[in-house]
Amino acid sequence: MQTREAAQTRFEIQPFVDGSRLRAFHWRMLALCTAALFIDGFDIFIVGKVAPAIAAGYGQSAAAMTPVFLLTQIGLAVGAFVASPMADRFGRKRTMVWSVAAFAFFTLLSPFSHNILQLAVLRFFAGIFLAGILPMAVSLVAEYAPKARRGLFIGIVLAGYSTGAAAGGAVAAWFLEPWGWHAAFWIGGGLPALLLPLLVWALPESLQFLANRGGKPEKIIQGLRRVDPAVQIPAAVTFVAGDTRTPELRTGPRALLTPERRRTTMFIWAATFLAMGSNALLGAWLPSFFNQMAGVPISKFALVIMIGFSGGLVGTLSAGVLMDRFAPSRLIPVTYFGLAIALYMLGRVPFGTLQFTALIMFYSFCQSGGQAMLNTLQSNSYPAQIRGTGIGWAGGMGRIGGIVAPLLGGYMLAQHLQLNSTMLLAAMLPLGTALLLLGLPRQRATRDA
Repeated sequence: MQTREAAQTRFEIQPFVDGSRLRAFHWRMLALCTAALFIDGFDIFIVGKVAPAIAAGYGQSAAAMTPVFLLTQIGLAVGAFVASPMADRFGRKRTMVWSVAAFAFFTLLSPFSHNILQLAVLRFFAGIFLAGILPMAVSLVAEYAPKARRGLFIGIVLAGYSTGAAAGGAVAAWFLEPWGWHAAFWIGGGLPALLLPLLVWALPESLQFLANRGGKPEKIIQGLRRVDPAVQIPAAVTFVAGDTRTPELRTGPRALLTPERRRTTMFIWAATFLAMGSNALLGAWLPSFFNQMAGVPISKFALVIMIGFSGGLVGTLSAGVLMDRFAPSRLIPVTYFGLAIALYMLGRVPFGTLQFTALIMFYSFCQSGGQAMLNTLQSNSYPAQIRGTGIGWAGGMGRIGGIVAPLLGGYMLAQHLQLNSTMLLAAMLPLGTALLLLGLPRQRATRDA
């Protein structure tokens, strides 16, 4: 009898959230996480948009920016591996707030750099904290969104990241000539400073974290009533993060490598390594490739990238919906095959033509949509208890790819390769991603995922 009564007092948080209706709270939380990822995407990719101008400001060639990209990616890798344990100990919200505050500080210091090495060191520290935002935002959205809308919500929040990455093109096109490269860092550091008070005041903490860490019951109840003001809470209750019908899971990185998850985890890590390596390579060097190898002015290339952003926005927003309808192991490889083809063709179609603009849109669609699908796959592959760690460590493996790939870009610039050869080499990374994802084990749904 005691066992049955105890079972009746267990409140399962994830099934409750899964079946909830959308309310103003969900949209407010989504808006905050989307804004945070907009700023995250802007800051990570802005240096690549204005790299030639920064190098020229220090009297150097574009290839001299390699240490900046390298140390940025090392910082992002360190942050990706550190953020998940911090979130498991201190909470998703607190980790995200600390991350935003710290990278705003280091970004605002960047315009005062006296040389490229100083800038690289500051970007290293900024990168550590930039890496903590995406996994925290995606985890919060995944843990608060109703199950029927989870894919759509993750797609929307990742569209914020893609929009931020594209917004750097506007800075390069409109602010570079009158204000210089320093404007990129004033904007990149000022925006998170403005967002910080809203995150502190309105961003919710993860209910699953509070339940797993023995948070105060009144705080959990307050969070549940944000999701559904009419929820009925028993007088004596034990809050459970997941579903009582699933076994208790170990937490931490080792949980990602249990026999039933090892193969999925290894394929996700390898695919993310290549995918994010490709993103880092192109985010850092694509404007420089066309500037140095084809004589295309930075401002003109930035305008074309801004036009192509519409393709990326469509790709990101559609990613979650498509992932809810089709098998990820088949859908995502098609997207990365398309990205490889787009990169190959960009090196052969003349800049400024209608065909080139269409290719940029297709490239942006495949790159943004593919990365959004890969992030959604990471979220859906792990239950709530280890979701943050799963996303964070996959991102860490991707950041290692982001360390290696930009070195290849610097080498290609230093060797004065032809543009068509450079883009063919760049296409090998998404091609490898597609081939790896074809071997991904068929995903099995988890009750609390």
